[in-house]
Amino acid sequence: MPTLYTMPGTCALAPNIAVAWLDAPVEIENMEYGGHKKDEYLAINPKGKVPALKFDDGDVLTEAAAIMAWLGAEFGTQGYGRDTRLGRKEAEALSYMTSEVHSAYGPHFAAANFATSESAQEEAKEKAYETLRNHYRRLDDNLKENGEFYLGERSFADAYLYVLTRWIEQTPLDIGDYPALKDHRARMQQDEGVQKALKRQDMEPV
Repeated sequence: MPTLYTMPGTCALAPNIAVAWLDAPVEIENMEYGGHKKDEYLAINPKGKVPALKFDDGDVLTEAAAIMAWLGAEFGTQGYGRDTRLGRKEAEALSYMTSEVHSAYGPHFAAANFATSESAQEEAKEKAYETLRNHYRRLDDNLKENGEFYLGERSFADAYLYVLTRWIEQTPLDIGDYPALKDHRARMQQDEGVQKALKRQDMEPV
């Protein structure tokens, strides 16, 4: 049985939710915060990040979007196929959320990686928050157009979007400025699969 490595507060929650939605035969190994830097885990994923999905043959798949793509292909119904409109749009949405929105959090999570002086680090953070405001506005507008789910029907994009709407609480941004995102987060937290994933990852609803 494959093992999904997670850690509280991280984007590993998204594939964790995907596992719950699919009822996939995947074991969840939730590490304490900091476990991603220990030698035992670095032997599995030298990047020192979560998530990572380790297979019985020793192969390891990293990156949340890639893991969810595999989960959908392996255990999902026809709607998860990449040859469907939903599948194509899901791949596009996950690419945007992981490569642009998530990465924009870099100066917030690790300002020292972007600047040396304290003043420069604060400047990098402010620039990041400006970028994030634009991203969240775009995400909010998309939800307003499509309704309850980010792509009009439930997909793994909703799982990753839930992570992003949780992270906003760590920033000076206000979720109240994005009413569609606020409503989406509230709906997600009523979902049994989301609740199960949160519990497995030692996390609480916002």
